[in-house]
Amino acid sequence: MDQLLRVQNFNVSGDGFGAGEHQSLERPFGDADPGTMFAWAGATASWPHRSAPGGSRGLDDYFTRDFAHNIGAEIMGRNKFGPQRGPWQDLDWRGWWGDEPPFHTPVFVLTHHTRPSFTLSDTTFHFVDGDPADVLVQAKEAAQGKDVRLGGGAATIREFLDAALVDTLHVAVSQVRIGSGSRLWESPEELLDRFHLEVVPSPSGVRHHLFWRK
Repeated sequence: MDQLLRVQNFNVSGDGFGAGEHQSLERPFGDADPGTMFAWAGATASWPHRSAPGGSRGLDDYFTRDFAHNIGAEIMGRNKFGPQRGPWQDLDWRGWWGDEPPFHTPVFVLTHHTRPSFTLSDTTFHFVDGDPADVLVQAKEAAQGKDVRLGGGAATIREFLDAALVDTLHVAVSQVRIGSGSRLWESPEELLDRFHLEVVPSPSGVRHHLFWRK
């Protein structure tokens, strides 16, 4: 079976932004409120950071539970890894996630400023400077037959979409509007020349957009 490049559980606002402007150490999503953007997932029974029993079942829970299914590696942009820009000033920075990152696979971070790989728990971060097709070859090799998840941000997903490398996308569209920032699309119809689309509304208010390559 072919290995797929999959976008999963990527969240955008109603006007198509994956993050707002002014990203900082204190605000990984800039002016956007992650508590609103991710509310649908955080309310589910399968949310990994749940500290109390309970949580919703149904469609939202299915997508939350399916996040890691058959994923052997992840590709992300540098802005998802951290707030620094340009040459690395602080090699002690090891991502937003602490000593137990949620990926549990090799992660390939796209950057023009490479640095040595490092491992936290069962996640190894590699910092690569290459075009999307070459990085995908590396990630698929590391995934050992499983699929590769394209984690974002929005600019990174657009880069791989423009290179015709993405096989499937699941984008969760919330009702909140941000107005500016890192934009995935002005309208999901932009992708209909290349993908089939099915939109499934959830009782949580989010609309799940499911794309698969034509």
